[in-house]
Order: sequence, then C-alpha cells, then structure tokens
Amino acid sequence: MSRKDIAFAILLLTVPLHFGFMEKGYNKATKKDELIVISTEAEKRMGASIAKQVEKKYKDTDDPLVQKHIEEIGCRIAETCERKDVIYRFKVLKAEKEDDYNAFALPGGYVYIFDALINVMKDDDEIAAILAHEVGHIAAKHSIKRLQSSMGANALMLLGMGMRADSRELVKADYAVNQLMMAYSREAEREADQLSVRYLKNAGFDPNGVVESLEMLKHLRKKGPIRAYTYFRTHPYLSERLANAKSEIKECGDFESYINVTEEDDSF
Repeated sequence: MSRKDIAFAILLLTVPLHFGFMEKGYNKATKKDELIVISTEAEKRMGASIAKQVEKKYKDTDDPLVQKHIEEIGCRIAETCERKDVIYRFKVLKAEKEDDYNAFALPGGYVYIFDALINVMKDDDEIAAILAHEVGHIAAKHSIKRLQSSMGANALMLLGMGMRADSRELVKADYAVNQLMMAYSREAEREADQLSVRYLKNAGFDPNGVVESLEMLKHLRKKGPIRAYTYFRTHPYLSERLANAKSEIKECGDFESYINVTEEDDSF
C-alpha cells in the first residue's frame, strides 16, 4: 500500500468523527453515484471558514449596483441548479490589478468574481456563463472531491472546525485557499461547462454565452503575460473547453472546433 493509500485510509477513519457520517448517494448534477467523505453540514462550515480568509485577503467592490446585479444573475442561475442543500452566495471582489481576470467557487455555495473579469464581459449572458460554471463546480462538489483526495486529515479537520488557534493552523488555512484557487482537472472543467450550458438554458440566458465568454478569455490570454491566480491559471484548457462547450450546445460534435487543440496551447 502506498503512502497516499495509507493517508487516505486514515482519512476515512478519522474524518467522519469530526464531519459526521460519510455520504454516498446519487448526485443529480453529475448523474453519478458518489462517495463523499465530508458531510454537507461540514462542507458549509468549511466554506464559511475559507470565505472569511478570502474576504480578509480581498476587498469587496466599491460599486453596490454591480454587486446587486451579480447577485440577481447568480440567483437566477442557482434556481435552476439541481443542488438545493446549500445557499448560494455571490460576491464581487475588487481586483488588485486591472487584469486579474478570475472567478472561483468555495465549498458550501460561495461564488466569487473579480470586477476586472466582469468589466471585460460584453453582456449578461457571458457573465451568467462565468457564474454558472462556478455554480456547476459547487453542484458537482468538485472542490470537496479534490480536498478529500489531496489534503491531509488534519487540514480537513481544521477547516471543518472553523480554523481555530495558532499560526501553524493559519498557514494550513491559507494553503486551503490556495488549493481551491488552483486548476481543476480536465474532467471537472468539462463537467462544469456542461452544467453551465444547462443552467443558462434553464435560466433563460443564451447558452452561447458560454462559448462567447471562453472566446473572450482566450483573446485576453493572448494579449498579455499570465500571472498566478488569473482565470487562465485556475481555468486552463481554453481551446479544449471551447470545443466541448460548442459540442454541448449543438448536442453533436463539431470537427472544426477541435482543430489546433493542443497540449501546448492549453496547459501551463
């Protein structure tokens, strides 16, 4: 048995004592039977704890009208989402630099988007596509699945209990925030894009907003250097995602979409 297998076995034994019983069931969003070590209530506590750290690190937008508008779009998306056991919260963060094009989701229903990313989107359909993609990550429990497979039991316990105590624990908390802002797998991104198309259709937005938002991000990516925590780092594989999104909207393959989709084009 490898170190990773041993660590995960320990995790399975220790985490339920702090997080409640393991949850196994059918996920309506992914349409799969899934085993989740962390209970929904623990996920909510975890999300709330990490959200506090995020909101210490970043300032809220100065424009209350923008915040209200994003909440309205987000609520329309959330109403169509299959997952109803969390409250979805949408918050606009002030970008530290004008080209901080990023959005991300935390466990328990927290969705954040930087004002710089909002400013480059042409219309509400594109903004809705970004928010729907993040809601898709929450509905599919992508962050939870990644955390329970990649982080140690101590870090998970710390997050679930509210990040109490000393500086070492704060370092672990900061690590958790960083982990949640790193790139998802190809499968997770594809799944979130599929869900975003579905949610846009059901919420009355144009699902082509998914393609248009990705086209915009691809254009921006070619314009300048890539820094840590830009949308391009946290949401890679743009050409591949474009092809998948077009296929999802058309409900059939589009050969032309896949031309020039290469590993070099979409990975860092």
